[in-house]
Amino acid sequence: MGLDGTWDVKIKTPIGSLAVIYRFSEIDGIITGSAEGRGETVRLEDITVVNQSDAQQVTWKQSITKPMRLNLDFDVRVTGDQMSGHSKAGRLPRSAVSGIRRVNQAG
Repeated sequence: MGLDGTWDVKIKTPIGSLAVIYRFSEIDGIITGSAEGRGETVRLEDITVVNQSDAQQVTWKQSITKPMRLNLDFDVRVTGDQMSGHSKAGRLPRSAVSGIRRVNQAG
């Protein structure tokens, strides 16, 4: 099934959980994505996918300005319609990431 689709993701940070909507698409072998949360939408950079026998290991970078300006690095494992892993912002502790792909792609 790949990474394509809309994902409802929770990021557990030291200041509380954040709900973020991620959208991934692949056209002609190029994967693009965006993240929407806290009133801003940002483009994902350097998305890489490594296919494994039972899952995909996915990494990407994104920059946010809300709640503060941060550069984030993500490393997640996608199995079917579930995503889990972590994000890291500089020297801050890693934050747990978990998500589920929307079955109805209307949003």
